[in-house]
Amino acid sequence: MDNHIPDWHLFRAFLAVVREGSLSGAARMLATTQPTMGRQVAALEASLGVKLFTRSIDGLSPTEAGLRLIPSAEAMAAAAETAWRSTSGKADEARGTVRITASEMIGGEVLPLLLTGFHSLYPQISVELVLSNRNEDLLRGDADIAVRMVRPSQAALLAKRIGNIDAGLYAHQHYLKEHPMSLRPATTCIDRI
Repeated sequence: MDNHIPDWHLFRAFLAVVREGSLSGAARMLATTQPTMGRQVAALEASLGVKLFTRSIDGLSPTEAGLRLIPSAEAMAAAAETAWRSTSGKADEARGTVRITASEMIGGEVLPLLLTGFHSLYPQISVELVLSNRNEDLLRGDADIAVRMVRPSQAALLAKRIGNIDAGLYAHQHYLKEHPMSLRPATTCIDRI
């Protein structure tokens, strides 16, 4: 482990690999080559004295040490972008890409109207909407924001309740004649965020 702090470009390479899941995807993202990305990640690992990724069928996955590094690397990226904006005269302009994941129902029915209004207020922010009924791993960089129906299990995430969704059960009267049901709803326990 080196005694000096690694250069920002090594952390930027690490973050790109986390977001893209591969060296080649990260290289495309940063407009460089796959071998360069590999060298930068290896240099960061050598400097920190830890292994940051493991190879799997799905690509590169952060190790425990890599997962612990993600929030700091993201803070560095945000600081670098803030520094760039403050010196380029764009300090008051919100810009960049935000990846939001939501279920197919919420993402297809609820978010489009909200995002249309958001886009008119912040035209320089590009929103990537990922529709999946899977709970994406925010710590792994699968998304920046998740709209979920359950509280996240990872303690490092900030959760905020944004609203209620009314749900109803409906049946045709012929079905109900053949399958009588209680008009009193069953008692259930729902975790409220």
